[in-house]
Amino acid sequence: MKCSTASRKEPVMMAKYRISPSARDDLERIWRYGVECWGMETADAYHAAFFNHFEELAENPRLYAEIDFRPGYRRSLCGKESVFFRIDGDIVEIMAILGKQDVEGWL
Repeated sequence: MKCSTASRKEPVMMAKYRISPSARDDLERIWRYGVECWGMETADAYHAAFFNHFEELAENPRLYAEIDFRPGYRRSLCGKESVFFRIDGDIVEIMAILGKQDVEGWL
């Protein structure tokens, strides 16, 4: 099934975060899966929640502990997905967004 991404709008960045190309691919994959399983409206809402979460991460990134299997990386949860990020000065870099089944392959 082909899905249009025209209805999705990424919010203007307010806090300082950057999304890696890999994490952008993850967002696209998650959104497409959501459209197929739950419909456009629900997929759009879930997608928007990630950007709200990124804003929160950028404001308080040290609330989340570093993970032991990737030095310098931290992990938070958004919905059922793990958001892996690192802090680079005053910018939070979103590196990957993975479901439980995807984390082992990413290790």
